[in-house]
Amino acid sequence: MGMIALFVSLFLLWSCAALGDTISIGAQVAGALGVIEPEAVDSISRSGQAISRAAEEITPEQEYYIGRAVGANILSRYKVWQGNAGLTKYLNEICMVIVINSPRPEIYNGYHVAILDSMEINAFATPGGHIFITRGLLACADSEDSLAAVIAHEIGHIQLQHSIKAIKNNRITKAIMTTASSAARTLGSDDLNELADIMDESVNEIITTLIDKGYSQEQEFGADAAAMSLLAAAGYDPAGLISMLQQLEKNQRNQTGGLIKTHPTPSRRIERARDTVLRFKVPDTRSYRTARYRQITG
Repeated sequence: MGMIALFVSLFLLWSCAALGDTISIGAQVAGALGVIEPEAVDSISRSGQAISRAAEEITPEQEYYIGRAVGANILSRYKVWQGNAGLTKYLNEICMVIVINSPRPEIYNGYHVAILDSMEINAFATPGGHIFITRGLLACADSEDSLAAVIAHEIGHIQLQHSIKAIKNNRITKAIMTTASSAARTLGSDDLNELADIMDESVNEIITTLIDKGYSQEQEFGADAAAMSLLAAAGYDPAGLISMLQQLEKNQRNQTGGLIKTHPTPSRRIERARDTVLRFKVPDTRSYRTARYRQITG
């Protein structure tokens, strides 16, 4: 067990990919010195390789297909609202304006916005660029800038790769747990199958995060800060986020699910956003969008 403790402690000093190589090499050296049994050498080496694989970057294509599976899961719980094609087109046009002016304008299959037929106040974004906004959340908006703030927040989650980071943490944690178990026994086929299934479990991990647990508070605050930066770059008023949060504060008082379940309170988000918004100086062009917003939202 002493050698395993040493290997795992190296995690604090090396990147995960380097750790995997270190574990494999260390096991071989320990085996040559007779510190551990030959069977354990092979077992630990394979576990080290698993950690290296778990730490590998997820490609844009993998990101999209994971996101598509996540989107399918969301749509098994909610239905897409088809009641206003013009509004859906409008939201996608807002989305395009934001992403074109963003640090990551292109992803594998682009960004797409759909409206969910639910009066729950909620929104979701998948790693593949799918953005889902409920009718309940749209009803809280009072301007195009507020709508843009909702979309920009979800784009922030995508571009900051919050879901992907949850996947990586899950994959690496499981690989390390499997490595630790190798101190007592050689890896069997069940262990190897478990490692192979780590990627498949990523979809469930994201669904749990999006719908049940929510992102961490710092990730939500980070998505708010990213949203204000994205809004400013696209010519929207970054304070549109604060306006939207104020509407959420009024409308969420009688709700127990949706954003109120998975996000920090609107008041805390407003407090943080007021500090952040001071960084941006954007000409006030909101009046040019008022007529368009009223015409489309009716």
